[in-house]
Amino acid sequence: MRNIPIAKPLIGDEEINAVVEVLKSGMLAHGEEVEAFEREFAEYLGAKHGVAVANGTAALDVALKALGIKDGDEVITTPFTFIATASSILFQRAKPVFADIDPKTFNLDPNDVLEKITDKTKAILVVHLYGQPADMKAFKEIAEDHGLYLVEDCAQAHGAEYNGQRVGTFGDIAAFSFYPTKNMTTGEGGMVVTNDNELAERARLIRSHGQKERYYHVTLGYNLRMTNIAGALGRVQLKKLDEWNEERRRNAEGLTKGISKINGLTPPYFSPNVKHVYHQYTIKVGGEFPLSRNELAQKLRERGIGTGIYYPLPLHHQPLFRELGYEQDCCPNAIEASRRVLSLPVHPAVSEDNINYIVSALEELSR
Repeated sequence: MRNIPIAKPLIGDEEINAVVEVLKSGMLAHGEEVEAFEREFAEYLGAKHGVAVANGTAALDVALKALGIKDGDEVITTPFTFIATASSILFQRAKPVFADIDPKTFNLDPNDVLEKITDKTKAILVVHLYGQPADMKAFKEIAEDHGLYLVEDCAQAHGAEYNGQRVGTFGDIAAFSFYPTKNMTTGEGGMVVTNDNELAERARLIRSHGQKERYYHVTLGYNLRMTNIAGALGRVQLKKLDEWNEERRRNAEGLTKGISKINGLTPPYFSPNVKHVYHQYTIKVGGEFPLSRNELAQKLRERGIGTGIYYPLPLHHQPLFRELGYEQDCCPNAIEASRRVLSLPVHPAVSEDNINYIVSALEELSR
């Protein structure tokens, strides 16, 4: 039986050799490899500053702390995302306010964001879900009109573009993750990105004990530094990112071509002005399909095809937010999406033959 995993990090000799060189050097903690990775990643995006941190959650936390988000503030975001998007707001003792999603793109709906703005709102935290850029023109206009910070969660969107501009460069500050399942990885790791010199300086202080210089601490900070091992790995992976993203796009085209002919399955929509990088290839399983979403996932797994459900519960339905008293009936599009979405393998290790096998399996199960 085949084994087609839902995700697979690609690690070759170049990555291994880069890490071995760091190990041989003895300079394992934050150092020249990390600083080079920061410069190269920022340059790749077209941004002024990259601040490497230990993971993507840390990147979001540091970004919001750099902005000065604090107790009593409200930050509007999506409930259809990984919990770190919202928990990073709670870390500031601020309140996540959930706005609904666009049912086609699964991204935050600008119109519902407008409805959620109050005098306590300080920021909008936009997620580029599954590798599809959100409507950044609309969000920039909302942020500017209402005097709000605009934060981008780019954990799933390395190299994605909106109107020819790479995500992570539209807002005041952005956060990336380099977890092993992402479009590129450092094992664990994250990056804060900004064009603002002052925000970059604050982020650097926060990630390293608030040190302006060694043993001179000017603010409260953490140890959230990236290691040279991770930095070396990231530098190699970054060189391959565009090629891997194109392979994801080709695989997505092959899946869409087949799935579009199957009644009851809806392939992912993508906006015409974006470059979708397909961190996940996510379909919707409709009521007219002969199997439920969960039954379909099980049947595919029995055929050696990995699947994922991102995400089975919108955040306001998570026990954490239920206990915090969040309204359960809000964001109906996010609730419906959580019942219908199913992600299929699309990563660069998936061959054309495997794409055909996945489509054939779906066709068989649709009868």
